[in-house]
Amino acid sequence: MVIFRALGPFGAISNGETLDLGGQRQQAVLARLLVAGGRAVPVSVLIDELWPGEPPAQALSTIQGYVSRLRRALEPNRAPREEAGVLVSAPPGYALRADVEDVDSWHFEHLVKSDHEDPAVTLERMETALALWRGPALAGFQELAWAQTEATRLDGLRLLAVERRADAALRLGRTGPVIPDLEAHASAHPLREEAWRLLALALYRAGRQGDALGALRRARETLRDELGLDLGPALQRLEQDILVQSEHLDVPDPATPDRAAGGPSGPGGAGGAALRVLIADDQALVRTGLKVILDSEPGLELVGEAENGEQAIALVQSARPDVVLMDIQMPRLDGLAAARRILAAEAPPRVIMMTTFGTDENLYAALRAGVSGFVLKTSAPEQLIAAVRAAVAGDALLDPAVTTHLIAAFAGRRDPAAPEGLSDSDIDLIKLVARGFTNRQIAMTLAVPEQEVADEVTALLRGLGLVDRAQLVVLAYERGLVSPGSPDTRPLSSL
Repeated sequence: MVIFRALGPFGAISNGETLDLGGQRQQAVLARLLVAGGRAVPVSVLIDELWPGEPPAQALSTIQGYVSRLRRALEPNRAPREEAGVLVSAPPGYALRADVEDVDSWHFEHLVKSDHEDPAVTLERMETALALWRGPALAGFQELAWAQTEATRLDGLRLLAVERRADAALRLGRTGPVIPDLEAHASAHPLREEAWRLLALALYRAGRQGDALGALRRARETLRDELGLDLGPALQRLEQDILVQSEHLDVPDPATPDRAAGGPSGPGGAGGAALRVLIADDQALVRTGLKVILDSEPGLELVGEAENGEQAIALVQSARPDVVLMDIQMPRLDGLAAARRILAAEAPPRVIMMTTFGTDENLYAALRAGVSGFVLKTSAPEQLIAAVRAAVAGDALLDPAVTTHLIAAFAGRRDPAAPEGLSDSDIDLIKLVARGFTNRQIAMTLAVPEQEVADEVTALLRGLGLVDRAQLVVLAYERGLVSPGSPDTRPLSSL
């Protein structure tokens, strides 16, 4: 049995071994037959699509040679005169014969398009489908028009699968876990109205009516700015239903657990302890506002308040929080000095610095010290919550308003000098981190599992001797791997 892979680097596996499919153009023959979904592809079409505009004089014999070698690779034990069973002759061309489950793209499409009334079944199928992705579809054939078209089609189905998964989870009452996924999905694909609908509904069911309306407001602004359009009818109806707190928006089955679960297993999730948060700010009004935000979010627990840096250090030692939200400027001992001392301890918590204007001269020093990012005190509640969760997940959050000032210090650097020993893929990953992408957003951008991204980021940090990914951002700018105004640069944010 041969397993074909197109959702990522193209290849075939037999008995656990990766098969040698020859050169790129020979592989393209097999990939084109795979794209046909089992239907025959005429030889004339193969020639035109493998050599667009300029086929060689011996194109027919070349195709025949490719097919012969591919057959030997796919069926090495087939007798010389025995008919091929995988890559078969189908006049006037060839076809690929395989079961749906043996071709990852076929299996993926079958799962996504399957319909079932039970949301639990749908959720399981979408999880299975999305787990098949290992990278951009048909990677390696981007220069061929047919491969580009198929890759775009498959990626559209992948986005549909993400939304079907979220919809099924909401129908099951699993509100908390899908909110971070939908935040990332809507941010990465802001013109998909279904992404905004699901996000707003999830926020509303989590008891965050204001945030739900805020999400729809962001959707309206995006559609107007990008397309000159208002919200579609479905989003307009949802907005009105939220304003009047329509009963049909509630979880269908109140007995279903998880509305207040707060997230997946582990800290702050269902079956795990809540994320423990410490607030350090010299302004009582700011601390009160943050307390209200934290109290409204399931899975987060306020474990202490500090009015200055010295109190923050003492409370970190006694309360052992997971995250510290700390003002960068405080009396007696400022936030930068306190952060340095907290991060120098064994197994320190994550530290997120808060600033009012985003122009503090200590921003760069704090990032070098290993803080997990910055947020403005004026940020929307959902951004502050996302910052806490992003920090615990190992992501860095840099508010765009903060970043605009921060990266100005590197505006004159134009000589990239990557650290030795890094591969091209390592450098590409550093650039994505430097652009403010979270692990989840990087995974969605590259169409790879999120855990794979997390593992690679962790390995990069370890190899470079860095404390946190925020320091990876600094390194990217210091070495000129990204620079203000370059194509690699856009406002940094993990939202």
